[in-house]
Order: sequence, then structure tokens, then C-alpha cells
Amino acid sequence: MITEQDLQEAIAECQGVRNPNASTCMKLAAFLIIQKEMYGKKDEGLAQVYASVPTRGYSYDDSPRESVIEYESDTEFSNVVSGMNQEDVMSVMDELMSTIQVVQPRIYASVLRKLQEKY
Repeated sequence: MITEQDLQEAIAECQGVRNPNASTCMKLAAFLIIQKEMYGKKDEGLAQVYASVPTRGYSYDDSPRESVIEYESDTEFSNVVSGMNQEDVMSVMDELMSTIQVVQPRIYASVLRKLQEKY
């Protein structure tokens, strides 16, 4: 069985690492959780860890993600656009629709009608 002294030594060793990597952090987290679950220790260790971690100005918010098109059918168009950035595809489609509006206004109106029905 793991003794509390063993856990405290392991925690101290992890906290003493000068440049901790992901492995060190995962070990420390595991040791602190085991200590808390087995010996009822509060999150004192975690508070000490958080206090000792230097902040580097990074945000933990999700970074803005590009909208990627996930569309599949048996068409050449689908094969080309699947996985592409939505904004890139929409700019080409907008140009195409402007051309169709001039050249074939009835087709243009029909496409817009179908899109409005989907919404």
C-alpha cells in the first residue's frame, strides 16, 4: 500500500523539478489526487502548485476555429469542397451566384428560394 509519506515525497519531488514537462505535471496531479482520495487531504497541494506556476500571458479560451466544410456526396463539387475553409468556398459561391443572377435570373431565384426553404 502507498503510504502518505511516500506520496508526500513524490509530490515534493515533482514540485522541485526546475522545468516541469507534461509528464511531471501528470504525475503530480495523480499523486495529489491519490493523496486526497486515500488520506482526505484538501486541495492544499493544488493551491501551492497553482501559486508556483508562472503565468505566461496565455489565454485558456478556445482559439477561434475556422469553419471547415464537412459535406459528402458523390459529386465532384463535394469532393473538392469537403474539408475546405467555409469562408474560402463561400466567396467563390457568392461570385458564382452574382454571375448566375445576371446570366440566368430564373435559376438564381430558384436557388435562393430553395435556400430560404431550408432556413
